[in-house]
Amino acid sequence: MFPTRTGTETDVRLPFSFIMFAVLAFAASQLMLLGAIPSLSSGAFRLPFVWAAAHLALLGFALMTAMGAMYQLVPVAFLTPIWSERLGFWQFAITALGIVTFAASLAFTPNQAFLPGLLLLFGIVLFVWQMAMTLKQQKNKTIMTLFVATSLLFLLLTGAAGGLLAFHFFAATGANSHETVFGLHVLFGLCGWFTLLIIGFSYKMVPMFSLAHGFSLRPARYVYALYISGIAVAFASLFLRSHAWLAAGAALLMSGFLVFAWHIRAILQKRMKKTLDRPFRFSLSAIVIGLVLHVAAFVAIVVGSGRLLGIIVYLFIVGWILFSIVGYLFKIVPFLWWTHRYSEKVGQQNVPTLKQMMNERAVTVQCRLWLFALALAAVALAVASVPLFAITQVLLAGLSVAFAGTILTVFRK
Repeated sequence: MFPTRTGTETDVRLPFSFIMFAVLAFAASQLMLLGAIPSLSSGAFRLPFVWAAAHLALLGFALMTAMGAMYQLVPVAFLTPIWSERLGFWQFAITALGIVTFAASLAFTPNQAFLPGLLLLFGIVLFVWQMAMTLKQQKNKTIMTLFVATSLLFLLLTGAAGGLLAFHFFAATGANSHETVFGLHVLFGLCGWFTLLIIGFSYKMVPMFSLAHGFSLRPARYVYALYISGIAVAFASLFLRSHAWLAAGAALLMSGFLVFAWHIRAILQKRMKKTLDRPFRFSLSAIVIGLVLHVAAFVAIVVGSGRLLGIIVYLFIVGWILFSIVGYLFKIVPFLWWTHRYSEKVGQQNVPTLKQMMNERAVTVQCRLWLFALALAAVALAVASVPLFAITQVLLAGLSVAFAGTILTVFRK
């Protein structure tokens, strides 16, 4: 049914299936949030329609992009072929259907979200199994392997916690443990899955896009140890219901991310490429934003401001996770499509250059507007201004549509 390939090369249709679904889901999620502007601006994030839009962004865009990118990057970074591409296509179909039905259930019948949630969880399990079997084939394990493998474990735990939350609504039970499970879902998803994965692949992407050589990866071990310790302590705090333990966990997470940011800066100092392009600088700006938000989260926890922490989580999702993905997609998609379509035609016929695959001026404008929108969102949420947040969300929705159009246009060249 699906093509069989040899070597470490992945059938390009597999990662691109994930990416095309992802950019459309991203635009849909931001358009959905236009209907929740009054609630969001007042700090009310835990509403069914907001849940649906947030999960469409985090699952439909961030998760599906991460999955697609891993199908392409794992063979390159770890020099091992994908275990089963046939399984990959089935996993895409199951996960995509699970995301759409789960988001729809959250929006309209949240007490019935458990059943489509099981379908989504099945898709996640298939993906983790696929990657586990792929990584098992790697001969020489590296620190990147550790980051990626650990993030996959947290993806499973995030899905399990999410499934339990959906079951609470489905069975009208679990009131005593609901807040704890919700905390685990957020901690495992944002810090354990997304952050560890982005950090791990940053150690491949940053040197590659900056042409950096001669740097040490030893500090990455300290990044891993500090960040995992932070997750573990924060995990314990949810069961101990200890503010001091939560603050200690936040301090460790902040310290781990600080070492990561410093390490990336040290790697960039070893680069041969003097001028970095806009999409890559945009991804690097996400690291700065992530560091600022880790510090802000620590402060919010110390002073006990739940409202401020909710705002920080929103900004963390947009400014650290989504911005990292947007920036890297601007870099990766044109390269992969050009390689797939034109690399074998070079010297035989006229082919477009890599720079011609995407409108660089439009990308530059979009990156600047993304940063402006994030700053505007921070101000709007801080002062609880409905009109200002309305402007912000309209801008974010417009940018998400423009981003989707920019990425999808590449496939027509």
